[in-house]
Amino acid sequence: MERERSFAPSRADGLVPGRVVRAERGLCDVVAETGPVRAAVVPAAASRDRLTPCTGDWVAVRPAGTATSATVVEVLERRTAVVRATSSRTSHAQVLAANVDTVAVAVSLADPLRHGRIERMLALAWDSGATPVVVLTKADRCADTQRAAAEVAEVAPGVEVLVTSASTGEGLDVLTAVLAGTVVLLGPSGAGKSTLGNRLLGEDLLATGAVRDSDGKGRHTTAWRELLPLPHGGVLLDTPGLRGVGLHDADKGLDQTFAEITERATDCRFADCAHSTEPGCAVLAAVEDGRLNQRRLDSYHRLQRENAHAASRTDARLRAELERPMKQISRHIRALKQSPNFKA
Repeated sequence: MERERSFAPSRADGLVPGRVVRAERGLCDVVAETGPVRAAVVPAAASRDRLTPCTGDWVAVRPAGTATSATVVEVLERRTAVVRATSSRTSHAQVLAANVDTVAVAVSLADPLRHGRIERMLALAWDSGATPVVVLTKADRCADTQRAAAEVAEVAPGVEVLVTSASTGEGLDVLTAVLAGTVVLLGPSGAGKSTLGNRLLGEDLLATGAVRDSDGKGRHTTAWRELLPLPHGGVLLDTPGLRGVGLHDADKGLDQTFAEITERATDCRFADCAHSTEPGCAVLAAVEDGRLNQRRLDSYHRLQRENAHAASRTDARLRAELERPMKQISRHIRALKQSPNFKA
């Protein structure tokens, strides 16, 4: 109802609302109130908001005329968005999916658990504004699924962890009950996302591929992001395997992923405590007495540094603050070398 009211001005301009089910370069497949539409995307310089539509977006479409094709002229405000930094060293972000309700992070039990990767994916999921769920796949290839689930639960506070197997059907009924609204599957190639997606869809609509014997890594079988209706309600969005996930302005996601650290940080003596060497640090005290895992703190620091570096690419003031210590060290080294007492 609220979306319809906000769309009223666009409707008065002859536009109709629709949702992007698949986005390609310059083209979108949109489900509009008039039916499915293949629409061209108005160049950013001529659009109302300069946003590039992605799968899951609600958009304003100008219907096809007698001599013109349908066009997407505006991307409506995104309620949630899964965003990662691009693989290049630029400041740009890539929206993987928009208006998502549930982010299912797929983790294969056929491979050794990589805690850092799970934490990174969860930071991405939490920061989207959607509800994350960790889905442990390929349970039929794990000797002790209970231990694995407990291990993952320790690095996923506040997140439901489900054990599943697409081969045997284990856990699929519980997973189906948990998934709600628009669901996006995230995970590396070979995690079993597409196979799991096919079981949820009830038919083989998503391409699947075997894991390479040479290195245990999966092949990219999903080449694009597309919304598909689920039999139990809602829609599913499978994504290409993510070999690298860079964080982009993910402060909120990191705070929730490492909730036990951010909660203890409120008891630190200094409000700007970095939890490194400061006296009166409640986080370091928790590490010393065993209440907090050192690996978790190291991972938190690593992802915080990465996130700050990504933010500095677009913030000149922040970039200067980050570079200042290195410049001071360089000046100090030069001064030492110029000293008459310096010996190489």
